[in-house]
Amino acid sequence: MTKSTDLRRPLGFIALVAMLAALSFPAYAHGDAKHDKQAAKPISTEEKPFGREGDPKKASRTVKVDMSDKLRFAPDSLTVKRGETVKFVVKNNGKLMHEMVLGTMQELKEHAAMMLKHPTMEHDEPYMAHVAPGKVETMVWQFTKAGEFYFGCLVPGHFEGGMVGKIVVK
Repeated sequence: MTKSTDLRRPLGFIALVAMLAALSFPAYAHGDAKHDKQAAKPISTEEKPFGREGDPKKASRTVKVDMSDKLRFAPDSLTVKRGETVKFVVKNNGKLMHEMVLGTMQELKEHAAMMLKHPTMEHDEPYMAHVAPGKVETMVWQFTKAGEFYFGCLVPGHFEGGMVGKIVVK
């Protein structure tokens, strides 16, 4: 091997490490970053089993949801009418990161298991509110189908610790 070959290997390795580090940086976005759903993107029309993103101008009511480090939501249950658009004002009264994620129980369990394996996974959907300690976030959702749905905190260990609530859509 010549000296130039010896130098290229370490430089190539350093370049590869730098590129991987740059590409993995967004994976840490789940942390304390503020997610501003209404600023840059239009309202999604994607239909989920539990409804779709709601238009804030059409919200029929506002529901305040408090989260605590006791791994509980208050209130932990809610009844809404089919078709109703609800603005959730989600406050984190704790010192830990918390989130409120809407879904079916199966979806929440699957997502919670994925979060245990990949705790820094980036995700920002209209049915999620990631709330830093002492902060408040909003989420607007239209419940288009009748049934029982849920909300949970999918920060690793929180859902498993009982941080889950129920929504009945009539």
